[in-house]
Amino acid sequence: MSIATTNPATGQVLETYDPMSTEQIDAAIGRADQAFRQLHGTTVDQRAGWMNAAADLLDAERDEIARIMTTEMGKTYASAKAEVTKCAKAARFYAAHAAGYLADEPADAAAVSAARAFIRYQPLGPVLAVMPWNFPLWQVMRFAAPALMAGNTGLLKHASNVPQTALLLEDVFRRAGFPDGAFSTLLVGSEAVEQILSDPRVRAATLTGSEGAGRSIAQIAGRELKKTVLELGGSDPFVVMPSADLDQAAEVATTARCQNNGQSCIAAKRFIVHTDVFDAFAEKFATHMAALRVGDPMDERTDVGPLASERGRDEVHAQVRDAIDNGGTVLVGGEVPDRDGWWYPPTVVTDLTPQMRMWREEVFGPVAGLFRVSSYDEAIEVANGTAFGLGSNAWTRDPDEQARFATDLDAGNVFINGMTTSYPELPFGGVKNSGYGRELSALGMREFCNTKTVWVGGEGGGSVGPAGAHSE
Repeated sequence: MSIATTNPATGQVLETYDPMSTEQIDAAIGRADQAFRQLHGTTVDQRAGWMNAAADLLDAERDEIARIMTTEMGKTYASAKAEVTKCAKAARFYAAHAAGYLADEPADAAAVSAARAFIRYQPLGPVLAVMPWNFPLWQVMRFAAPALMAGNTGLLKHASNVPQTALLLEDVFRRAGFPDGAFSTLLVGSEAVEQILSDPRVRAATLTGSEGAGRSIAQIAGRELKKTVLELGGSDPFVVMPSADLDQAAEVATTARCQNNGQSCIAAKRFIVHTDVFDAFAEKFATHMAALRVGDPMDERTDVGPLASERGRDEVHAQVRDAIDNGGTVLVGGEVPDRDGWWYPPTVVTDLTPQMRMWREEVFGPVAGLFRVSSYDEAIEVANGTAFGLGSNAWTRDPDEQARFATDLDAGNVFINGMTTSYPELPFGGVKNSGYGRELSALGMREFCNTKTVWVGGEGGGSVGPAGAHSE
């Protein structure tokens, strides 16, 4: 198992790290447990001060943090800087809203024969976060900001190809003022996850990653009776109906497919286009995709950088070759460039059939599949005809169709006439094989809280329930 920074633009290994020993892991969990006890004695306002300080550090050091992310996983420097800014925004959001999200919620005391009754939200303890490389700062921050503000502590097992980003996050929270151990990076491989999650001091886990990783975490957590939140893969539909603004839809489709070099769970991947506008949309979309500049991710003019790993690039190309071998047509791209590094061009494939891998699999790179449909019902059938259910897009100016898409698309997120993205203000997560639970918003903060019922009887003792009431 290798923990290393390898520049995907060149394939050059820049830095390697030794995995932590069993003893080092145990000590880190101990510090997280002790920090959790310390956080119990702090107020939301104190934690907000530290969280705002972390946001200030992110803003002040944005360019250097972005350079590290670009070097480790190949995202464009411009998008890396935007990611740092988004993380600072999320930190400030939770610093501002945590008190309201964690406030006691009054219940109908009379209905439950109480003098007072309310719901209280309290932290669970150390939470293990198993995070991916594609948004190496944002994926972590959208867990860490609400979890720390709730009073939990975090143990980060990051992807093994982004160790520098993982370490800088620990450093940012430490310098911001959080107690030692409140947020710790564990430089370990996947084989260490079971030891960590099985430790009784670790109370829950969150994972963003593959279906296989999600099943493994869920299995361990189920055995240990621990809460999990899973955000897994996606094969998001992007439906274009006859009333859509085709120019805008084609332009947004290009960004939606190639954001982060095409390596995003919520990137649009399956473009489902009504036959009445299929040819016009396909031409516009292919033209936009062909115009994207592929090159040095540190160059501000670059639109698409390299994929994060050689294995990932080869898998994407294998899926495209499978489509071609089974009758698919490539409108743009489809060939591996002859250069060092792990590059793949923006690619559009049409004439897809159920026999092809691209029909049923997530493609984690800048490759779009075009599907022709003849009706709204067929569009929904194709859109929902996947094991995934993370994000979805629908383009239509028809109010009735907009209302139907909002109900009929089987996904955790539905974006109409816009690109799927995540906001601190809105819950984020999926259904089916895309996982369960929610991140962000108040729901994301409360996922790792004990939702505690508090019932207070009248003066002089408890109250009995209504006649015939059971005790459970």
